Amino acid sequence: MRSDHHPWDVLLIGGASGVGKSRAAARLAEARGAFTVEFDDVVAALQAATTPATHPSLHLFAGHRDPERELGADRVLELQIATAQAMDEAVLGVVRNRLSVEVPAVVEGDYLTPAAAARAAAEAAEQHRRVRAVFLHEGDPARIGANYAHREPHLGPQPGRAAVSAEYSHWLAAQARAHGLPVLDCRPYDALPQRLAAALA
Repeated sequence: MRSDHHPWDVLLIGGASGVGKSRAAARLAEARGAFTVEFDDVVAALQAATTPATHPSLHLFAGHRDPERELGADRVLELQIATAQAMDEAVLGVVRNRLSVEVPAVVEGDYLTPAAAARAAAEAAEQHRRVRAVFLHEGDPARIGANYAHREPHLGPQPGRAAVSAEYSHWLAAQARAHGLPVLDCRPYDALPQRLAAALA
């Protein structure tokens, strides 16, 4: 049910890998009593249930164990964007499903595009429901690389992956602004959940 005491029924938090989405989403969901959906899990499920032959747009990285080295940063970025765009209908499906219940939800992930978020918000508004979206931005590959090192120390330095993630973050931010959606710089990280809550108030 829509409540005037809260600014959203479903909140979409998009952003590139390594920018702090999951932590921020968890804290916001806890504060709101919301269900959390990690959209990367949906992506993994779709890829497991399909094949490159049946759904090539969902398997653009198939056969590449080290995409940045094998394909180059520009090509990896291109495929990252194409994969995200291929997931737009899945995003809408998740939002429609979450709006069918009264429990609010936070949906976060790398593959949420601003175009899908804008469509979801417009569709929900027609039902007098509130879908909000915000995109977190970190354009410094060194900072993203440091986040990877803290989160995944067993993988060692990942400069190539961090560079692509930073470029993808710039693309998402530009697309979000083009769709009139808020973009929030991740730093300072310690205050990110509070700044997110303020931006959505």
